[in-house]
Amino acid sequence: MASRTMHFATAGSALAVAVFAAWWLQRPAPASPDTAARPTAAAASGGQAKPASVETAAVQQRDLAQTVQAVGSLRSRRSVVLRPEISGRIVKLGFSDGQRVHKGALLVQLDDQLPRAQVAQAQAELSIARANDKRNRELVAQGFVSQRALDESAASVQVAQAKLALAEATAARLRILAPFDGIAGIGQLSVGEYIKDGADIVNIEDMDTMLVDFRLPERYQSLVRVGQSVALALDALPGAQFTAEVRALDPQIDANGRSLAVRASLANPALRLRPGMFARVSLELARRSGALVVPEEAIVPQSEGAIVFKLVAAADGSSVAQRVPVVLGLRGDGFVEVTQGLAVGDVVVTAGQQRLQKDATRVRVADAAARPAERAASR
Repeated sequence: MASRTMHFATAGSALAVAVFAAWWLQRPAPASPDTAARPTAAAASGGQAKPASVETAAVQQRDLAQTVQAVGSLRSRRSVVLRPEISGRIVKLGFSDGQRVHKGALLVQLDDQLPRAQVAQAQAELSIARANDKRNRELVAQGFVSQRALDESAASVQVAQAKLALAEATAARLRILAPFDGIAGIGQLSVGEYIKDGADIVNIEDMDTMLVDFRLPERYQSLVRVGQSVALALDALPGAQFTAEVRALDPQIDANGRSLAVRASLANPALRLRPGMFARVSLELARRSGALVVPEEAIVPQSEGAIVFKLVAAADGSSVAQRVPVVLGLRGDGFVEVTQGLAVGDVVVTAGQQRLQKDATRVRVADAAARPAERAASR
């Protein structure tokens, strides 16, 4: 019994020593007289944290244009590849490679001996049919032949006329004419060569006026209009600038790419432009005079919309940052139009927004160029 009592007494003493040691190690250090007399930095600054360093810019008024960039290809105003409708042997070529041709000029003549003979035969048959019909009309008037004979002779005239028209059409298809004024391409055929119907002969390009086709995202369809100016830059002609005009908009939006097809045209009197050239297109969709703009870096996207941090004056004369919801408009040249939320002369934060966790955060403008604006906002 005595040994058990001794055991509990020893355990209790050890526990008391451990508790005292833990308190001794964790106790706060006593403040020295110097430390107690020296105020903390936060107390010296009125209990406020160190100002956040930011960069700022003032809201400006300027003319702003919204432009969209695209790529396209040049094409001739009119372009056609000549192909024969009937097989035959070439007996004449009326053009040279790259030559300017005029509408109606004979470009290719196929062998038409047989069709011309058929035309002559049809003409003879028509003459006979007309003579018989004339004779029957005279005899009917005298009562020597029946009306039926006259009807048959009149039908024979119509049949002969149809045969003649068919023979003439067949002969005409062996003459391939220029459909419009243009420039002939490089042909691949020679006189004496037999070609089948549908074979390529030569292409004709009307290059006095050029077209440029390009596509824009469907969200711009309400801003594109016929008559707008289009600036063109061509890789094949570096440094040269051309201006085209929107001529047509495709009424249907491409369901695959969700894009709008646009066609513009421009004059090409010197024939510097050629079909197939790659073009870089710049189209001005809208222009605003005296728009309120801020640098793009000032805009902070949020789930509920865009905001900016505007510098306002605090009660003690310092500058603090305040969240301001804004409504955006046009974009261009690194600036964004603000249609609601700001006024001319307001100063907004352009860098350091991540340091502004809440409204009324004290700030220090880091960029010297913006400090005058900060002082103006503080007054």
